[in-house]
Amino acid sequence: MNCRNLNLALATLILTLSGAQAEEESSIPFADGAFTISETDSMEKVLSYNGTEIVRGYFLDYDRIVEIGTVEAALFQVGAGGNACGPRTVIAWKPEDEELKTALAGDDCGSPSPAITDSAIYFVPYLLPGTSAEVQVWTPDEGLTLAGTLSYTPQPGTSWDSLNIDDLAYPVDAFSNEAVYKMAQTLLGNKLVDVATGLSVTDGFHKLASGIAYASGCVPHACGSADAFMAIDKANRKLYFAQQDGNGGVEAWPALSEWPEDVRKAMQETIEKN
Repeated sequence: MNCRNLNLALATLILTLSGAQAEEESSIPFADGAFTISETDSMEKVLSYNGTEIVRGYFLDYDRIVEIGTVEAALFQVGAGGNACGPRTVIAWKPEDEELKTALAGDDCGSPSPAITDSAIYFVPYLLPGTSAEVQVWTPDEGLTLAGTLSYTPQPGTSWDSLNIDDLAYPVDAFSNEAVYKMAQTLLGNKLVDVATGLSVTDGFHKLASGIAYASGCVPHACGSADAFMAIDKANRKLYFAQQDGNGGVEAWPALSEWPEDVRKAMQETIEKN
């Protein structure tokens, strides 16, 4: 075989293998049929089962097939794409001698990752301080139902004495301390959720020469708009919070006149400069 024919043969083999791989990735056998994921001319992806469309979105991905009791359930992730909201979970199952059934967990801005047990799939939300959210559960018999409402609660019995800032990976972790949480509620009132959200994207705590720990952060996907600051003075059992007000200034709790100079300077060098 000459070089030209060899190259043609290799090219044909590569295309064949690539086509087989693409077909395998976009077709998922399930029950007596198969799911397929196709793409439209507008780049939207479509999930179908045996040719019947189930759901579509600009982000669509196969997760896994799990067995709950004696029933298999296929899980997919679907969403609008981009980074504004996470995907939702599509649950598909086929009871014996029945048509395929589906359920869509979460809301328009995504769903928690599915937590799989032998008898059910739970969708347990991650909560920021001051928030509450619904917990959904799926079972083969009941489908997707509401299990209850989960509210953020600090760890009972924790105190200033048990607070170890070195163990906190993120500033919002500090709110799990009961003493810190109660003081934050008193200081921030109805601003608690806003400030906690503003601390979500962060590089963690830093320490000043005085021993006071501080951290700054921003709202996910919106850094520079409502950045927040938190400082913990464990020795004197005090907290300091600040957040950009959207008009080029900051709000502070307590008033800035009550802040130690080094804490105020740290805040000014982080969120106020933005």
